[in-house]
Amino acid sequence: MAEAQAVVTTRVRRPGGRRSWRGWQFVGPFMAMFTLVFLAPLGYSIYLSLFQTRLIGGTTFVGIDNYRTALSDPQFWSSFGRMALFLVVQVPIMLFIALLVALAIDSGRLYGKAFFRVSVFLPYAVPAVVATLMWSYMYGSEFGLVSDINDAFGLSLPNPLSAHLLLASIGNIVTWEFVGYNMLIFYSALKVVPASLYEAAEIDGAGQVRIVWAIKIPALRGALLIATIFSIIGTFQLFNEPAILKHLAPNVITTYYTPNFYAYSLSFSGQQQNYSATVAIVMGVITVVIAYLVQVRGMRKAV
Repeated sequence: MAEAQAVVTTRVRRPGGRRSWRGWQFVGPFMAMFTLVFLAPLGYSIYLSLFQTRLIGGTTFVGIDNYRTALSDPQFWSSFGRMALFLVVQVPIMLFIALLVALAIDSGRLYGKAFFRVSVFLPYAVPAVVATLMWSYMYGSEFGLVSDINDAFGLSLPNPLSAHLLLASIGNIVTWEFVGYNMLIFYSALKVVPASLYEAAEIDGAGQVRIVWAIKIPALRGALLIATIFSIIGTFQLFNEPAILKHLAPNVITTYYTPNFYAYSLSFSGQQQNYSATVAIVMGVITVVIAYLVQVRGMRKAV
């Protein structure tokens, strides 16, 4: 044991007894970028959240007063509740569709599966701004696809940008964008399942449905957990879709439609940078807590 420690010590120290910093030469660039693009903005946001700018008195230190205001802000909780509803409805639908597509591709019975896989994944390569603009033209009840269908067939389809359908319309855009991304996660997990398991199941007389439930679904637990966590984070970060659609539905999409959009509106329209930083930090903490709870619960089920 002592000899092994001596060898390790010899490897990490230079001949003169000085410690080698060669490892930090490799880690250093990453740590510098991590500090610059993550830790520094986070620290500055926390710093801003502790102050308040008033017309009389200028910028003053207020401690946690901004956090107290945020926790009792009805507009903030309205935006959070809207995204919680979006999370409960849209994410399971999106993951279920992605799971079905991944299982269909992995089954080996789908004709042209390579083309189908690329076609499903292609919407993820479209920028969110472009995707929202494209769907906004189709949603338009006066100039878009809905309007053309109404005029061509004499129908009166409901307006997708109305108050009671807008959240579902945004969910449709997000689902279209990210089904392919989640499908790729599930498909990659399925490809590492040993072929011997399938062969043993076929020898035992198991059908395709039995193979899916007994082999493939259990093998996807880790991938499902990862996709769920990513979807939770993405849901509470929703910004591009309501920001672009606001020009088409200004009376429906308020400045606090989503938490991120609320923080943006506070900062750039309301000139309340300090409170905007507070809202962003509170929402970040809530997102981390929810994602962590989902991760812990998912890991317990896996065990």
